[in-house]
Amino acid sequence: MQPPEGKLIRAHVAGIANEIEILWRRGGPVTLDLSAITLVDSAGAALLATYYRRAVREGRALKVTGVRPEVAKTLDLFPVVEGDPPKPPRPGFLERIGEGTAKSHEVLLLYLALCADVAWFGVVGLFRPPKIRWRVVAYEMANMGSRALGVVGLIAFLVGGTVALMSAAQLRQFGANIFIVDLIGVSLTRELGPLMAAIVVAGRSGSSVAAEIATMTITEEIDALRTMGLNPTRFLVLPKVIAISITQPLITVMADFLGILGGFIVAVTYLDVGLEPFIDRLLQSLFLRDLLIGILKSIVFAQLIVTIGALCGMRTRGGADAVGLSTTTSVVASIFAVVVADALFSLIFYFGG
Repeated sequence: MQPPEGKLIRAHVAGIANEIEILWRRGGPVTLDLSAITLVDSAGAALLATYYRRAVREGRALKVTGVRPEVAKTLDLFPVVEGDPPKPPRPGFLERIGEGTAKSHEVLLLYLALCADVAWFGVVGLFRPPKIRWRVVAYEMANMGSRALGVVGLIAFLVGGTVALMSAAQLRQFGANIFIVDLIGVSLTRELGPLMAAIVVAGRSGSSVAAEIATMTITEEIDALRTMGLNPTRFLVLPKVIAISITQPLITVMADFLGILGGFIVAVTYLDVGLEPFIDRLLQSLFLRDLLIGILKSIVFAQLIVTIGALCGMRTRGGADAVGLSTTTSVVASIFAVVVADALFSLIFYFGG
């Protein structure tokens, strides 16, 4: 058979493939006469390669005749590889470690660059207020702050009551019921309150930031901002950082209060600690420094959550599944960073007095 018009190109491939398929189903050898062919493109070469591999696989005879020199030069550009291509060798242990280290180093540099942009535009915005979009900041405060109060407050209340309940049995054995106040007050204000609030916000708001920016990256909205000469960090990330830096300390203080309230209910119910002794002991054991340490932690945790979520969103490549992967990566990385930062704070405050 001969392709029409002397051209084996994309426009003719579908019809030629149907004719070859009819001949193929009849059985026996198939001969393709290319003597009249003067032009072939990649689609035509792919068609010939497909049936060549099929003939080898099925043990059939396929003969191509009358190939002109100019056509042969084109076909030589698309060599037919018999069988499956060889699999690349599996990287070794050290190679995988090196690759992971290189990727981590690259991500760290990108994260530091993002933090530098946030710090720069934040400082510039103090002296040039129009640089900060305060309406967007107010919207983000409502989105990431007020709407997270319910779930954070409930978790803090339950955790405070649980910690007090688990400690009640041991304290009762030594007649140290009143020290439940020290345990609840200090642990919640310095550790549990900021940590619980940060973990909940990382799962709620951090994932939202990552998904939003990842979607904008996939739909090329981030590229559009850069094309218009607008910095995505200033327009997208900075308002979120400012908003969560304001709301997270308030959420943490509320979590401290509700956690202590949960511990108070357990202390009154199971340890016979009255309201007045509880408040007196709380004022004796809890200092303003403890509350300020928790607030400082909450600000750092909040900024880690938003910047990590923004970085994961901006590094998204692919389709819809990549958005989900970036969101998951953001939550896991944010919680890990929060725990590491909390451990570093604990070491600093312990050895620093």
